[in-house]
Amino acid sequence: MKAIILSAGQGSRLGHLTSDRPKCLIEFAGRSLLDRQLDTLAANGIDDVVVVTGFRDDQIEAALARRVGGPRVRTIYNPFYKVADNLGSLYVARDELEGDVLVWNGDTLVSEALMARVLGNDRQGISVTIDRKEDYDADDMKVVVDGEGRLHAIGKRLPMANVNAESIGLLAFRGDGAARFRQAIESAIRTAEGTTIWYLRVIHHIAQKTDVWTLDISGEEWGEVDFPADVVNADALAQRWDEAGASRAA
Repeated sequence: MKAIILSAGQGSRLGHLTSDRPKCLIEFAGRSLLDRQLDTLAANGIDDVVVVTGFRDDQIEAALARRVGGPRVRTIYNPFYKVADNLGSLYVARDELEGDVLVWNGDTLVSEALMARVLGNDRQGISVTIDRKEDYDADDMKVVVDGEGRLHAIGKRLPMANVNAESIGLLAFRGDGAARFRQAIESAIRTAEGTTIWYLRVIHHIAQKTDVWTLDISGEEWGEVDFPADVVNADALAQRWDEAGASRAA
């Protein structure tokens, strides 16, 4: 299994925190978001990682050069990060979409246990990792899923009455899933709206024609970093994980 981490964006909604550094280099309990993602992958046996860079890619390259141990990391620069949404990042990395591969948003922290569940799911094709909660807000990447785990719709503007899950920004592709996704990306980027859409819009369109599955990780811990309040929550989450890891080691 290979992992692709999408870390090209600046994260402008975080204000001064990302005025001169990419979101993935914000530190949580002393370690950057990117370091924590790479360490989570390493803890689960993933040793081949591609990081798509963009804003202040020099800082990301320097941070990766300082790392000791962990997975082998290659970078791909997305020169369109200022004008294209994250579909553009996957387009420039489309040659990496083959075989078994994870696609992970660069602003999402997940626990080692959550990642283990994702990797332990051997369903072929495309699997979108989802969580459940009582209410969903306008910024959630909302999902409609049936009782068998099949995805029917995904997007931020879905009718609330139909929503019963949210995507956490972590997808797994097995079998022909990555190839189908790559073909859909190549078609979508050529449309009039290609540079303005999220890659999950492509997943939505695939689901209208063929099966896209979900993996429900309800009960596991994760956090997304989009707004200043998210930074506080993610820092507390990282501290709790570190303390739990230290207790187990002792």
